[in-house]
Amino acid sequence: MFITLLAVTFVISLFVSFLVVKIFNRPLVSILGKIIDDEISTAWVKYLKYAIYVVGISTGVRVWQLKQYIEPVASDNAPTVLLDTNHWVLEVYQTIIGTLQGIAWLLLVFFVFAMIAYVIVRVKKR
Repeated sequence: MFITLLAVTFVISLFVSFLVVKIFNRPLVSILGKIIDDEISTAWVKYLKYAIYVVGISTGVRVWQLKQYIEPVASDNAPTVLLDTNHWVLEVYQTIIGTLQGIAWLLLVFFVFAMIAYVIVRVKKR
């Protein structure tokens, strides 16, 4: 059951990351095209998409928290937590929110630096 949960959280975070990449594709291409007037901007777009997938999956699939389903509680040798329907729903919800939260931070940092770069490029053109 644990392996299934791990696979499901991976697929969900991959799908959420895919949706975010599709939604932000045009803005990323546009922003990097304005900042970098060269063919290298397409490489940066590809790298940023890759980073979105990596951050989305790594923040969505919380392996360190999923360990609770396979390791006994250390304090009193109690059995592991059971994977019932309530835990499944909670894990799926946390996977979606974690994925979106990680990607949001990544994009926030990107857009802050992109804004700074845009201002620098505009000042240099004058």
